[in-house]
Amino acid sequence: MPFFKRRAPAHHSVWHESMQLSQWLGFAATELPELPELNKAPLLDPTRAFDVCHVGLVLRAVLGVQLLLALGAAVVARDAGQWLTLTANGTVVTMFAVLSWLLVVCAAKRLWPRLPEPVQWGALMLLGAVGALMGFGLLSLTSEDPSSAWRIASIAACGASGAALLLAWLKMREHTQRPADALAQLVELQSRIRPHFLFNTLNSAIALVQIDPARAESVLEDLAELFRVALADASTSVTLAEEVELARRYLAIEQIRFGKRLRIVWHLDPEANSVRVPPLLLQPLVENAVRHGVEPNDEGGELEVTTVRRGAEVEIRIVNTVGGPTRTAGHGLALRNVRQRLKLMHDVAARFEIESTEQRFSLRILVPL
Repeated sequence: MPFFKRRAPAHHSVWHESMQLSQWLGFAATELPELPELNKAPLLDPTRAFDVCHVGLVLRAVLGVQLLLALGAAVVARDAGQWLTLTANGTVVTMFAVLSWLLVVCAAKRLWPRLPEPVQWGALMLLGAVGALMGFGLLSLTSEDPSSAWRIASIAACGASGAALLLAWLKMREHTQRPADALAQLVELQSRIRPHFLFNTLNSAIALVQIDPARAESVLEDLAELFRVALADASTSVTLAEEVELARRYLAIEQIRFGKRLRIVWHLDPEANSVRVPPLLLQPLVENAVRHGVEPNDEGGELEVTTVRRGAEVEIRIVNTVGGPTRTAGHGLALRNVRQRLKLMHDVAARFEIESTEQRFSLRILVPL
C-alpha cells in the first residue's frame, strides 16, 4: 500500500495512514485531536501545592522545623542542659504553630489557588506569625517572665519566616511533579501510538467487520478511548473506577488478538472505586502483564486484577503467570514511572511492592483513601 512509504512526523504519519485506511474501508473521516506540546510542562492541579493533608508531608514539615529549632538553640546555649531547656520550650511554640498552620492550609486547600500570588504569601506568612504567637501564649502560661515587645515581635517574625520557608518548599515540591507528568505523557504516547499496536488493533477490527460488525465497532470505540486518555492532560488525578474501565477496554482489544490464550480474572471491590490515583495507572501495568506473561507463551497465561478496601487504604493487586522469555527485554519504564507518580501524589502514604517467582509476577499497590 503506497501510503506506508511516506515520511512524516510520527504521530501525524500514523494518524494519516489510519485515516486513509478508514477512508478505504468506507469510514467517515474524523478530525485529528490537538496533540499536547511535550516541550512544555503540563498544567498541574492548582490545589496540589497546598495539599498538605498527608501524614508523610506533615512529618517532614514538623521534623524540618524541629531541626532548625535545635540548631538555633545550640548556637545560643552555653551547655547541653541549657540547650535541652531552650529546645523543649521552643518545641511548645513550633509544634503548635506548624500543626495549626498545616491544618488551616489543608482545610482551605481549594481557596489558596484562587488568590493572587502575593496575597497567598502574605496571608500564609500572617497565619504563621499568628500561630507562633498563639504557641508562645501557651508557653507563657507556665512562665512568670514578662514578655517584652521585642520578644513578641521576634516570635511573630520567626513564625512568618517559617511559614514562608514551608510555602516555598511546597511550591518547589509541586514543580518537581512536572517532569514526572511530562515523562508519563511521553511514555504513554510512545506506547499507545506504537505502529504495531495500532495496526494490530485495526487489523482485528477489519477481520471482524464482515463476521461481527458490532464487535468491530466496539473494538474501534475502545481504541478511540485509549487514545483519548493517552493524549489528555496527565496532571490531574482520576478515580480507580475510571482506571479499571480503561484497563477493561485495553484488555478487550488484546482479547481479540489472543483469544483463549488471554485469561482474565477480575476481583473488584465497589468500596475501592472512589479512591484517587494518577491517570494511566492500571493500563501500563496490565499491558506489561500481557506482554511479558501472555504473549511469549504458546499456551497463553492468566491475568488477575484485584481491588479491595482495607480500612483507610485501598489495595490494588495485579498478578500474571510467567512462562517463556519475552521477544524483547523490558526496561522497566512503566513500573518506575508508576512508582514515581504514586510517590509524588501520595508521598510515603502510598506503597508499591513487587514479588516475582518463576511461575508468577505479582504487583501490589496501596493508596490512601
